[in-house]
Formats: sequence, structure tokens, C-alpha cells
Amino acid sequence: MKIVYMGTPDFAVAPLEAMIKAGHEITLVVTQPDKQKGRGKEMQMTPVKECALRHGIPVFQPVKIKEAASVAELAGYPADIFVVAAFGQLLSEEILSMPKFGCVNIHASLLPAYRGAAPIQWAVINGEQEGGVTIMQMEKGLDTGGMYCKRSVPIDKKETGESLHDKLMAVGAELIVEALPKIESGELKPEKQDDSLTCYAPRLTKAMGQIDWEKDAVSIERLIRGLNSWPSAYTYYRGKTLKIWEADAIEESSGEGAGNEAKIPGSIVNVEKDFFDIATGKGLLRVKCVQLEGKKRMSVKDFLLGYEVKTGLTL
Repeated sequence: MKIVYMGTPDFAVAPLEAMIKAGHEITLVVTQPDKQKGRGKEMQMTPVKECALRHGIPVFQPVKIKEAASVAELAGYPADIFVVAAFGQLLSEEILSMPKFGCVNIHASLLPAYRGAAPIQWAVINGEQEGGVTIMQMEKGLDTGGMYCKRSVPIDKKETGESLHDKLMAVGAELIVEALPKIESGELKPEKQDDSLTCYAPRLTKAMGQIDWEKDAVSIERLIRGLNSWPSAYTYYRGKTLKIWEADAIEESSGEGAGNEAKIPGSIVNVEKDFFDIATGKGLLRVKCVQLEGKKRMSVKDFLLGYEVKTGLTL
């Protein structure tokens, strides 16, 4: 098939590579504009743009895909179908109806659950036992279109947002290659979503990473895993940001930590050579890997060699 592909981050690279390998003709890649990054403010290409240029595919980077000039640009490239994966902009109805087979999206959830911008991370944060990928027909609503096919992936007990991202990226690449010829032949028909079963996965922000120690340890531990690697979960140690990268939720009834006296959420209640325990609204959080502001990620064992952490200290 002749395909216009729209995508931006790493998640969208594997499907592009897979479609090229499968013999599809990618006539155009549409991705977000280059952005300044790092202290040097150097312009950085999106991962999808880098991939497209390696394969000699034309690249279009509209600031606003809905503008008339952008729509006209898209119309200049032949395509049987538009394939979208984490592009980052909503498409107008004019664009959605442009190709013969419409527009399909590679969405990283088992729809209708987790419509929205960050389905991978929210599945981990909310303690889901499985995630997945859905190939769906795009329409005006946000991830509301009919579903062509889906594939589930179990979420491990120590799954992070990053590790689940990598698994679903590979699944998305496999699934879109399997789906395209079946969509073209008419073998696959879009199945209507049950709107009563939906939930929303809003965009991630840095602010949501600040740990609320009044919450229970299980929820905090899931937040830490879900926000790994971005934007990360954090607290404050002596006025500096302390990111927590790895931790376990501990039941207080198991005898861990200090005594049975009332514990202030956010306070250190136990310090050992390679971990320390923090009181929460319910249970203890056993911290194993941290990163202090301006420093590299390190084990708690290494952290304790250079920084004082005593029971009673409140984060």
C-alpha cells in the first residue's frame, strides 16, 4: 500500500521500520517540528524524522496540521491510507477522509480503556494486569473510532512505563503490518467501541511526579514505576529534588521499620546499608535507587556513603 505515516517519538519508529521492511511504499512522513533541547539549545530532530531521512523518505513538519496549507501539502502525496502513531496533533475531518481507506491509529492500550495521550504510563500507575495495542479507525473524537484488531501484553509486577513502552512499541509494529493487507482486502472491519467501558489517560506533566506521602505505599510504588523514565517521581531531600527510581511497598504489619508508634508520612523510619524505609499514609516505601538533583542515578547503598540519612528525617 501507499502510506502517509504520521508519528513523532520513539514509539512511532518501530512501526515505520516494520512497514518499510514489509514492502509498503511510505510516500511521506509527517512529524512534529524540530525542538531545542539541552543546555546548548541545539535543534533536535524527532526520532521519526531521523528514521525517515535514513530511508530517504520526504518529511513534512507542520506546526498546525489542520491549517489549509498543511492540508494542501498532504493532498499532494499519493496514499491509500494514513497510518498514525503518537503524532501529537489532532487531525481534521478533512484529513481523516482524504485517503481511500481513511486513517488508522496505532494506540497503546486495549481500547476502549485508556483513551488519550499517556495510556502506557497510566496502565502501570493504576495497577492494571495487562496492557496492549489497538489498531483503530480514526474519527473526529479522541480515540473513539472503530477497532480493527488488538493484542494484549501482560504487565509484570515490576513493570515500568519505559519497559512497557518498549514491549508495546514492538507489538504495534507487528500488528500494523498484519492489519494493513487485511484492511485493504476488507477482511478486517472496524468494531464499534463500548463507550461505557472507557477511561481517560491524560498527558503526563512534571508536577504529577511529586510524591504525596499521605497516599499508600502501593500507590506510590506504582507511580514511581509508571513515571519511569519520564517525568519521574520525586520528593525533596534537604531542599534538593530527590528522584526515586526503584522502591518496594512494604506492609507495616510484617514487622519492618521502626516500632509501632505513629509515623509521620514522608519520614524516614528505618535505614539499612542498601535501603531506607519511608512512612506513607499506609505501609512503608522501601527505597533502593535514587538520584539527587545534579547527580547521577545511584543505588541507595552508594547514596548513603555520601549523604546522611537518619531515622526521623522528613522528606
